[in-house]
Amino acid sequence: MDVTEKGQKAPVGSPPLSLEGVQLARGKEAAASAPASPQEQSIVPLNREIQESSRIQSVILPVYNAECWLDECLKSLLEQDFQGSMELSVFNDASTDNSMNIIEKWKVLLEEVGIHVRVGGHCSPRPRGVGFAKNRAVDQSLGAYLCFLDSDDVMMPQRIRLQWEVAIQHPKSIIGCQVRREPADSTERYTRWINSLTKEQLVTQVFTSHGPTVIMPTWFCSREWFCHVGRFDEGGKGTPEDLLYFYEHLRKGGEVFRVNQCLLLYRYHPQATTHSVLEETIWTYRLLFLEERVLSHWTYFTIWNAGKQGKKLFRSLSPTNQKKVIAFCDVDKNKIAKGFYTYEESKENPKPRIPIVYFKDASPPFIICVKLDLTGGQFEENLSQMNLKEGVDYHHFN
Repeated sequence: MDVTEKGQKAPVGSPPLSLEGVQLARGKEAAASAPASPQEQSIVPLNREIQESSRIQSVILPVYNAECWLDECLKSLLEQDFQGSMELSVFNDASTDNSMNIIEKWKVLLEEVGIHVRVGGHCSPRPRGVGFAKNRAVDQSLGAYLCFLDSDDVMMPQRIRLQWEVAIQHPKSIIGCQVRREPADSTERYTRWINSLTKEQLVTQVFTSHGPTVIMPTWFCSREWFCHVGRFDEGGKGTPEDLLYFYEHLRKGGEVFRVNQCLLLYRYHPQATTHSVLEETIWTYRLLFLEERVLSHWTYFTIWNAGKQGKKLFRSLSPTNQKKVIAFCDVDKNKIAKGFYTYEESKENPKPRIPIVYFKDASPPFIICVKLDLTGGQFEENLSQMNLKEGVDYHHFN
């Protein structure tokens, strides 16, 4: 569900808080929570640290060779306008650059203004992967809420405050936000998709090649819910740990919300871990999730796209779900003129022949294998003419 702020304190793009201003605010907060007298301390329960943790927001930051971006990233934590307690939990995944020195420098600066910093890491010859690092950062943190951040991204000053305000109302949810891409002209279609999904589409469009409908560096959730869902997959490089966790979140009845403000500068660069995940790996996981969540409940369906992607989907389906396909549909007259698609790889005799029909003559429900936002609106117009309900009559698998 998308969420718009009420009673906003500072718009996105407002001047960042000065270090002096933050120090003053944090100093007042620290004074208000000064240590109790010896007599008072004697009656404080032993689990005081646990009690205090219920009011802490933990920023979860995995780091691997991030010296180029860490200063800007950590400065954005310093500039948060959230008035409660915050901590930073960093896990250094065997960085070989100057990342650790930068972390130690910022540890001093952040703790001067009341933001506690927990630093973990390992010295193995190789990094253990993003999933491993995030799990360890969560393990060593104490906060009741977890704010995930990538070391190459930058938070807007309102991020923690606005997402926390939503999270306390929706404890079984992952809260995301809109993003600004850097460079601005990179992945334009993907960025539009991230920022423009409706509250319903945050749940219905979870099968597309784009991955989670709220991107991992924007995630904010309660620790209790995170632990209920489980941990990130620690398969290492090439593992889509965010997608796997997101799917498990949905399996366990989790909701998805988005704050409809740009609260993160989302950086695109060749070193991003996203590039290490193969397209075929993503295809396999989302196909299995589609079969589990949708196709297992359908007795028949039509594949919208008689071309390469539609046929690939058919061939990838389990034998049980292949038998549920009653037709392919398309707008291409040449494809429709062929009349049938023959599944030559089948061991059946005769080979299965699936009809190819014009989209207006096809019967729902549909699995749609047409890319969005690529046809100048023509596909979207054709779909709207069918008067179908997304998530009931069709799902996107583009």
